[in-house]
Amino acid sequence: MAEQSTTSLYSREILRLAMELPHGDHLTTPHGTASARAPVCGSEMTAEIVLTSDGNVEAVALQARACALGQASAALLRHWALGRPVQTLSETRSAFADYLSGKSDNPPDPAFAVFAAARTHSARHGAILLPFDALMAAANAIAKPG
Repeated sequence: MAEQSTTSLYSREILRLAMELPHGDHLTTPHGTASARAPVCGSEMTAEIVLTSDGNVEAVALQARACALGQASAALLRHWALGRPVQTLSETRSAFADYLSGKSDNPPDPAFAVFAAARTHSARHGAILLPFDALMAAANAIAKPG
């Protein structure tokens, strides 16, 4: 089955979100830093994270070398993750992947419905999920006591 036209894929809202991602986003003293790459499209994302003492996300920086979809997803995640327990990142990523692939009809949060048009463009899912992968890797890179 051929993918639908990308015209509706790059909506005004997606492009607006993509423009919100700060160029050169960086934290002064991140607790964890990591990079991830989407193998299908080659998009790259570097994430920095700061956690509170009780494990909630306090600050996020995401640097994207990605298409507008990856940039929009990064901008959305950058704000969405703040104040949330770090362990919810993996659960939300999984639920978001299920939504994109059609295994679920509901996004993990109403904010993620902006990517509804991408559901029929499976080759774009990796770029959209890339910010989650980078941010989870940054959280996992934080030195564990012991």
